[in-house]
Amino acid sequence: MTSKLTANLVLVGLIGLACAQSPVDASSSGGSTGFAAAGGPAGTASVSGASAGETPSNGGALVSTGGSGANGGAGAGATAGEATSGAAGAGGADPVHWVGTWSAAPQLTESSNLPPAPGLANRTLRQVFYVSIGGTRLRVHFSNAYGTSAVTLAAVHLALSTGGHAIDAATDRALAFAGMPSVTIAAGATATSDALDFALPSQTKVALSIAFGATPAELTGHPGSRTTSYIAEGDAAAAASLAAPATTAHWYFATGIDVVAAPASSAIVTLGDSITDGRGSTTDGNDRWPDAFSRRLRQNQLTAPIAVLNQGIGGNTVLAGGLGPTALMRFERDVLDQAGVRWVVVLHGVNDIGVAPDQGVAQQLIDGYHQLVAAARSRGIRAYGVPILPFGSSMYDSPDHEAARQTVNAWIRAAGHFDAVIDLEAAVRDPANATQLLAVYDGGDHLHPNAAGYQKMADSIDLGLFAP
Repeated sequence: MTSKLTANLVLVGLIGLACAQSPVDASSSGGSTGFAAAGGPAGTASVSGASAGETPSNGGALVSTGGSGANGGAGAGATAGEATSGAAGAGGADPVHWVGTWSAAPQLTESSNLPPAPGLANRTLRQVFYVSIGGTRLRVHFSNAYGTSAVTLAAVHLALSTGGHAIDAATDRALAFAGMPSVTIAAGATATSDALDFALPSQTKVALSIAFGATPAELTGHPGSRTTSYIAEGDAAAAASLAAPATTAHWYFATGIDVVAAPASSAIVTLGDSITDGRGSTTDGNDRWPDAFSRRLRQNQLTAPIAVLNQGIGGNTVLAGGLGPTALMRFERDVLDQAGVRWVVVLHGVNDIGVAPDQGVAQQLIDGYHQLVAAARSRGIRAYGVPILPFGSSMYDSPDHEAARQTVNAWIRAAGHFDAVIDLEAAVRDPANATQLLAVYDGGDHLHPNAAGYQKMADSIDLGLFAP
């Protein structure tokens, strides 16, 4: 699937966009990545001790790539079971029903979004994640897809967050990798922890603390976290609180948490750009539209077991250019290979339109959507389309761009193209001027909604589309 999507992307690119400026997202500014494959090497093998002549410096598990594909499918040679990435590959099927409860789409971290000096090596990073569904057994995914050298996670702990950098010490648990307390992840590889017994409530914040050894100069991360992360000296992975930590509003290396769930449980992936990633929401407020949507699901008995996985990347595009791998390039990694995924909600394309030289981008986007929908359906995943939100008076506003938006939205709304339409555009546009966001929902740049706008978007979604 990856090669097919990438090949199709090349054809689109030959007639496609010439990006005259970086797509908007202040938290992810600093240039586009040079990513040229769908998520880097796939399946990973977690083995104790040496592998292919390499020996971890700390005596822990070493992770090397195990074939081609995307994160979530174990490649040839990968160890099947709980210590490998995603579903087991050639080694056999995993009978446990895993469902993702939190995710962050990885990309090469731009220089402007790197951790404060002196970086992460030999220091502890504590990151806070807001999960959707709960469980009593979980695993955590990590990626060094964009590193050019190995990264060593010398110790990794998980605990319930009590706010800021503090944790509930009674809930603190150490993660293991193939039975070892540490792991070295090779350049371009991914890793998944062993399954861990952990009482994880739904819609709660968990703190993941990583004590690093060596780290690469190029960091795999998610710049648009809208969440404060904390960095302390030395190994403080088990500390109840951190001493005078440095802070940064980005995530690094962690890409997902899965839980063992009931057979009826499944996941929704929200695929998009900075609007899905939450630009304009409240830092540490967890009020992006996928967050608010997840809370609504929890309040309905029929949809309570359904998770939401936010796979937005600020400045991202569907076709070419932008920040991070394009939607076509990352669709397998970030959607198809997510644990338990049953639906994908696509709100994507404004950055393609915003930098396009003419209205021709509309047909190119439609062609791209066709590929995404076909790929989803080939895996039994229902694809729901969202019309592109208004951007009148923004930096993207022009007659050609508005015409392209109208063409694309008419296609999205037409019957049969997506499996259903979720009209978030209608929820936040100004009824007196449909080319603009309603002022009360405008985040200030006339492109991104604010927290109230994101709540309105979530409130407008028909939960019946996700009933079992």
